[in-house]
Amino acid sequence: MPVITIAIIVINVIVYLLEIRHGGSFFGGPSEQTTVRWGAIPYELTHPGDHCQLVTETLPGGTASGILCQGQPGVTGTPASQPATWITVFSAMFLHASFLHIFGNMLFLAVFGPNVEDAMTRPRYVVFYLLGGIVALAAQVASGPNSTGPTLGASGAIAAVLGGYILLYPRARVVTVIFIIFFFTIVELPAFVLLGVWFIFDGLLGALGTTGEGVAYFAHIGGFLFGLVAIRAFARRRSPPGEAPAVGLA
Repeated sequence: MPVITIAIIVINVIVYLLEIRHGGSFFGGPSEQTTVRWGAIPYELTHPGDHCQLVTETLPGGTASGILCQGQPGVTGTPASQPATWITVFSAMFLHASFLHIFGNMLFLAVFGPNVEDAMTRPRYVVFYLLGGIVALAAQVASGPNSTGPTLGASGAIAAVLGGYILLYPRARVVTVIFIIFFFTIVELPAFVLLGVWFIFDGLLGALGTTGEGVAYFAHIGGFLFGLVAIRAFARRRSPPGEAPAVGLA
């Protein structure tokens, strides 16, 4: 029984439901205020003591909002009370921007997490997961240290799980749904092919500076590389290849 993987999924779902209680929606995700308050903002992490806040201004044509931070040119005043910056490093790992965001992340964790958890003790798996998330966030912050856009989601930690999986079970057959415009087909691919293509695709998008839908590509890259490097130090046992079935989407 993958107790820790199940617990992480349950915690993420509960946090998502709590996120959307104040001004959010089930499919659209939490309000901007919640995202800014509890998400990890690179500017805050690279400017200790300075905090950011969502500011809304009324204009003749409506309202406009933006994130302003202490220490920025022309910014004065003190933001409202908010969590300590170090807390957001962890809270951001359990926040999600929309229903599709959390659904996709939890699906990948449910598919690949149990076998990685089975390869190590439960306490080790908890540490591996959290460290993966921290390293992933550090990689994202390093790519844009002055960014005021909140980073949130479990994808960095899950990328670490994927990096560990690809080394532990490279030949495990992953049942994959491949979409081609309006058609789809189901094929079985080795884990190293599916996850390798995913990593290369993310790397290219990150290198090109793509920011579609606010995806933290460098967090994915950092988490995945952490999983590759650290899995041998954390894993203590591995199941035979035939005992590591998985179902994936691509």
